[in-house]
Amino acid sequence: MRILVLGGYGAVGARIVAELRAAGEQAVVAGRDPARADRVVDLSDVTTYRAALTGIDVVVNAAGTEDPALAVVATECGAAFVDITATTGYVAALQGLAPARPIILSVGLAPGLTNLLAAAVCADGPAPVDIAVVLGAGERHGAAATAWSYRLLGRTFTDAAGVRVRNYTRPRTFDLPNRGRRRLYRADFSDQHILTRDLGVPVRTYFGVDSRTAMAALALLTWIPGAARAPRGLHLPGTDAWLALARTDAGALRWAVGRGQSHATAILAVTAARLGARLSPGVHHLHQVATLADVPPGVGIELHGSGRGACRVL
Repeated sequence: MRILVLGGYGAVGARIVAELRAAGEQAVVAGRDPARADRVVDLSDVTTYRAALTGIDVVVNAAGTEDPALAVVATECGAAFVDITATTGYVAALQGLAPARPIILSVGLAPGLTNLLAAAVCADGPAPVDIAVVLGAGERHGAAATAWSYRLLGRTFTDAAGVRVRNYTRPRTFDLPNRGRRRLYRADFSDQHILTRDLGVPVRTYFGVDSRTAMAALALLTWIPGAARAPRGLHLPGTDAWLALARTDAGALRWAVGRGQSHATAILAVTAARLGARLSPGVHHLHQVATLADVPPGVGIELHGSGRGACRVL
């Protein structure tokens, strides 16, 4: 397949391109810099975007630009569209489209792998699900990922119970495999909203970073007016190790670990892109078209679990 990667030389996009090419796909890098892009695209100019879509089977949006028009134009031009966003409002806007080609959402580490973990624990018996996501604060993410994390500060969202929740509040303690007890906080990842709808049980996502000091700072900043506009250049202490976990009140448990959030996102994006051209028109979420068994072995994502149909360890 010929797959156009928007933002293909960015922090995540470059990894997606590398993984696609390693899998034997033809990855086409799109961006504004002619020195680094195979096809020069200014996403504010639909003319250059349409021109770049010639001969393309799938578009992967790793540019951090959250505009439903990107999906509309891509599908009008005959390409499937994959987006790695975690933003609830943008996902809702894409969900409302009626595209002529497939759109795949909930792609990446969280949402994405978290959706697959949650669906797996619910398969052991429907029950409320808690999702835990712990990211490595030491990984140098792209500008879009950093801005997304800061943008949550001070904002609220409606959870599965219809309660308004402020990001980085309402902590809950988790016993994390090989990490001990950690206090994690609610955050507005889109996975919990889609999964609550699709699984028919309340799903809540809790977030933390491996540096307890950095997480305590976020929990404090969320109460300070204007904190969302804080400087973005601060590099927090920590590693690049991550953990994603899903558990039910009935005791089912699945978790995954690895190094490099960007790497894990790239692996899931490639999985979605390779599925994309074969799906029917419409909007799909990763857990609706894939399972944990579709996560390829030997790629640095370790899957673990307990209960019926326990996960593989890769």
